[in-house]
Amino acid sequence: MGNIKAEEAMKELTLMLLYLSRFTQGEKFHEATDFYAWKGYDFDILNELDDADYIRQGNHPSRSKSVYITESG
Repeated sequence: MGNIKAEEAMKELTLMLLYLSRFTQGEKFHEATDFYAWKGYDFDILNELDDADYIRQGNHPSRSKSVYITESG
């Protein structure tokens, strides 16, 4: 395995944790197509994941407490 920069590792781990802690809004989990996760992670990393279109934080990121996990995320 090659070396990975700490910042890149943090982004990948954050995305994995968002995926593992995802939830739906009113749908049965196994039938859901839209997933969300709570924003309990470093905001700079969340902003980078949003810029890369892995997640969406909404129109007012500082006000939302959850993120939408996109198809690429």
